[in-house]
Amino acid sequence: MDSLVARTVSQGLAGPRPVSVADSVRRVVGLQAQDVRANRLAVRARTDGLTRVDVDAAVAAGTVVRTWAMRGTLHMLAAEDAGWIVALLGPRFAHGLRGRRSQLGLTDEICVRGTEVIAEAVARPRSRAELVVALAADGIEIDPRTQAPAHLIGYAALTGVIRRGPDRSDDEPTYVRLAESPPLDEAKALARLADRYVAGHAPATAEDFAAWSGLPLGKARAAFTGTSPKHDDPGRTVRFVGHFDAYLLGYRDRTPAVPTAYAKRIQAGGGFVMPAVLVDGRAVATWRRNRGRIEVEPFGALPKGIDDAVEREIADIARFLSDDGSAEPHRP
Repeated sequence: MDSLVARTVSQGLAGPRPVSVADSVRRVVGLQAQDVRANRLAVRARTDGLTRVDVDAAVAAGTVVRTWAMRGTLHMLAAEDAGWIVALLGPRFAHGLRGRRSQLGLTDEICVRGTEVIAEAVARPRSRAELVVALAADGIEIDPRTQAPAHLIGYAALTGVIRRGPDRSDDEPTYVRLAESPPLDEAKALARLADRYVAGHAPATAEDFAAWSGLPLGKARAAFTGTSPKHDDPGRTVRFVGHFDAYLLGYRDRTPAVPTAYAKRIQAGGGFVMPAVLVDGRAVATWRRNRGRIEVEPFGALPKGIDDAVEREIADIARFLSDDGSAEPHRP
């Protein structure tokens, strides 16, 4: 089987797909979640029959959680994975951000005291603004116009105290306590993370694992076995993935999936990764929603015979984004 096709199956983008949010997330360990709308679409591409309401309901029920994990970036994880993954990766990234916190006036002492205040405040879901008020009431004044509140909240999350809670009606994030997780030896946690990564991303290398996790290459190589699962050929697969999708961010080098000539169409600069149309794991176009309509912008002539599959994906996105899964598609 072509290696890119195998990757799409490993990631749940081809072949049989689960019908639960948690199963789709668990399969790839975690899905990027700094953009809530893109996070929902990542779930859609890896499931059958769900809607955005189902994703939000899974977050509200706590079967999946959003918190800072791989590379210190906000991810959606299955609830049972959040504790041990944060315990393994979080302190490393919290330490790496110490210099930036210092620039913002967040000394180690303030971070420790502030985290204690935040832990008490999130007995119920609290917004960032509400946490700033709670900190001020305890004598910790933080300017809400700066990045200091975000960095202090990030520190509390990376040290395993809090996580993102359910978003409010206007997509305003809240924060709640992170459930305690049984302690896990670092070597066992590294091995577990490496095995889970391979299962959801294979074929992949230790270098891919290091880039995805943010771990030092030495630790990644020591934990990496590289044993790839066997998959049946799914046949031709067309899938629309959204911004920051794990398929385009889960490896050291996306060149196999994205032709070099079109790399800047996928990522023009910075960390902003565009939505892509994948055909058998290869990006052939970008896409966007414009006033409710999906516009496909091909890199060149699209492969023959995919028109019906493209239409089905467009229709499925419209269905997914509707409240009841019955919306009519908006075609380009």
